[in-house]
Amino acid sequence: MDLGIRGKKAIVCASSKGLGRGCAMALAEAGCDLVVNGRNADQLAKTAAELRERFGVEVTEIVGDVSKPEVQKALLAACPDPDILVNN
Repeated sequence: MDLGIRGKKAIVCASSKGLGRGCAMALAEAGCDLVVNGRNADQLAKTAAELRERFGVEVTEIVGDVSKPEVQKALLAACPDPDILVNN
């Protein structure tokens, strides 16, 4: 199913596992480039690598707690004009 979002940019918070990871996978499958976020650097790196390998999309990793202003700034620096935000 074509969602019409191929090439769009998405930020997915808490995307290392669970619902956030599922959202990141679905968006990548639809062709979105992603900025993924999580507090566990190792798990986030594994998720990002899988997204790149399976779907061939661009993935930027931002490690940290999204409630912290410095992490919020890093997310927006990596993707200043997101088309999609999953604030998980």
